[in-house]
Amino acid sequence: MKITEIKYRSEGLIQQLLLVWESSVKATHLFLSEKEIKHIKQYVPQALMGVQRLIIIENETHVPVGFMGVNNQHLEMLFVADTERGKGYGKKLLNYGIKNYSVNDLAVNEQNPLAKGFYEYMGFETYKKTTHDEQGNPYPLLYMKRLKKE
Repeated sequence: MKITEIKYRSEGLIQQLLLVWESSVKATHLFLSEKEIKHIKQYVPQALMGVQRLIIIENETHVPVGFMGVNNQHLEMLFVADTERGKGYGKKLLNYGIKNYSVNDLAVNEQNPLAKGFYEYMGFETYKKTTHDEQGNPYPLLYMKRLKKE
């Protein structure tokens, strides 16, 4: 397992991360239709190229199995390939973000209870809820802040 911050974002890497994103979303975002996933997928490369810090985690065979994006201290995205879930990759990525970039807030789909539970387990709590996502779709978001560790 290796965590790396990516400076140069090649087309090949973006395509690998797009596969990670898609497998993760299909496994966890059960409220989205196949059509909606396909629609959102076309914007993911732009998000990957535009995020301030892109951090990937690779398995033992040096294949990216997860990634996160951080802007300032805000977690923009965190995805782990469906086949790699439950192996601690998400926890390792988030802890890396907290330690190295002081990640202290995020937004998560309310209809993704596994992610909500994961972030709560990692010390985040909901401080605000919306009825629609940031694109105006009817997917409630939970805004979460990290509780200070004393």
